[in-house]
Amino acid sequence: MRAMIAMSGGVDSSVAALLMKEAGYDCTGVTMRLYRESGYQTSCEKSCCSDADEEYAALVCWQLGIAHESMCFSKSFEQAVIRRFIREYEAGRTPNPCIDCNRYLKFDALLEQAKKAGYDILATGHYVRTAYSEELRRWQLFKAVDEKKDQSYVLYMLTQEQLRCLRFPLGALHKSEARQLAEAHKLVNAEKRDSQDICFIPDGDYAGFIRRRTGRRYPDGDILDQNGNTVGRHRGLLRYTIGQRRGLGFAAGEPRYVIGKNPVNNTLLIGPESALYRRDLQAAAFNWLSIPKPDAPIRAFARTRYHQCEAACTVYPLPEDEVRIVFDEPQRAITPGQAVVLYLEDMVLGGGTIREFPNGMSE
Repeated sequence: MRAMIAMSGGVDSSVAALLMKEAGYDCTGVTMRLYRESGYQTSCEKSCCSDADEEYAALVCWQLGIAHESMCFSKSFEQAVIRRFIREYEAGRTPNPCIDCNRYLKFDALLEQAKKAGYDILATGHYVRTAYSEELRRWQLFKAVDEKKDQSYVLYMLTQEQLRCLRFPLGALHKSEARQLAEAHKLVNAEKRDSQDICFIPDGDYAGFIRRRTGRRYPDGDILDQNGNTVGRHRGLLRYTIGQRRGLGFAAGEPRYVIGKNPVNNTLLIGPESALYRRDLQAAAFNWLSIPKPDAPIRAFARTRYHQCEAACTVYPLPEDEVRIVFDEPQRAITPGQAVVLYLEDMVLGGGTIREFPNGMSE
């Protein structure tokens, strides 16, 4: 069988290629060019998708004796990831561009190219596991064995057709084992550091990036307390996220946190830490993945941030691919625009995007 391997130039995707070759697949490594053709370049070693990363991928393919090619997806990346990232921030939400990149680029555009080119399988270096349930007659997604590296949170959006064609050879490994395999086979990137930052914003300055890209001015506005009193001025809503404490620009008797943003009125709402906690949320565009959409409330565990521990909850399916989730215990800093992902032990039940709260502010 023919397998396309998505190769970023990092250790994980390189070991994925190694394991797929050893499993007997006819492999070709493919590196996605996402943004450099649009003028987004970085040499930051904490980021991914640089020219050096592409060279690493090509060298690893040479070492493994498999073909390598690069494919340009910069227009798709611009439209589906960067522009959406900007729109979400301007609307007062906090998006996760890594989820969008996986959704629209790796497992949509790249998988489509793989099918057109006659490949049977697309393999990546993600740390997740899959299995087929004969009972439910559907593919299921599970956490990786290495929970510290588990990436199931950003793959909740996968479809049954996509899972059928995907392989994740690192799901049963710990990161240390993957690194050891790279060293044992003397791969050129065996000691390469993992990428950590958003690839198109390696310095982490989201507000600066958005201002440069749009050329727009994001004005100062009022900071309000929970009683609606003006207590200060913010420097543009782009600079703030739910739960933020530092950088508010004024002193108070007790710590104050960002508990909401209202882009319509250009106001920032602050309050004590206790105001960050709430017991419920509503999520849109919910994708039921490992199980069919239930016709009654179910018990599950939910994660509202990437590296957060799951919390026990009751899930109420709603019309139009929405759900309401009520936690057993209040959760801190639930943020519109982020993903909420449901689990049952190691299985990913599904996930969706956290909607704005009814009044536009955290309660």
